[in-house]
Amino acid sequence: MITAERKPLEEIVESVASFDRILLVGCNECVTVCAAGGRKEVGLLASALNMTFLKGGKSVQITEHTLERQCDPEYVEELSQLVGGADAILSMACGAGVQELARRYKDKPVLPALNTMFMGASERAGVWSERCAGCGNCVLGITGGICPIARCSKRIMNGPCGGSTNGKCEISDDVDCAWHLIWERLKALGQTDLYEVNMDAKDWRPAGGAGPRTIVREDLAE
Repeated sequence: MITAERKPLEEIVESVASFDRILLVGCNECVTVCAAGGRKEVGLLASALNMTFLKGGKSVQITEHTLERQCDPEYVEELSQLVGGADAILSMACGAGVQELARRYKDKPVLPALNTMFMGASERAGVWSERCAGCGNCVLGITGGICPIARCSKRIMNGPCGGSTNGKCEISDDVDCAWHLIWERLKALGQTDLYEVNMDAKDWRPAGGAGPRTIVREDLAE
């Protein structure tokens, strides 16, 4: 999932300070899972903004709405009846959601309330870790399901560097060496022969080196 964190309240307040009517929009997908931009978080931010502005002697009208997905034009269209009554839209979605709102509602400023962080997974309650860099050429079948791009600090493709010690990365004892994890995983699977596969230098073109990426499914495209 895409993970995100809410921007500092002071930064959000500054971004919307010149508007009197704000449409605050949450997203019921990834940012709900990571507790950054779902219906609950929309309510909390709306309350915080109201209190902050009231303390400053300003009354602001905040309309709350949470979409199923902000990155999907079908759901974004739901806002068409609400946008007219707002001076600006404050989005609690990832960057893709912010941009989709801006694309659809061209006459309204669309402001981000979140910082989009990475594609990751939940380790335990309240902890999410990066797992995928969206590099466009997946090698997880060779590396035991552990990504050397997202999880190696140096993005090394063929074995560990000289800085790893006792299974830890040289940048911190709290960071596992990705290639140590890969080796242990391949041993458990009885696939240590894959460790000797010499992977070519990474071709970053599928990761967007030639511009923004697009996927087209001809059987689904209209």
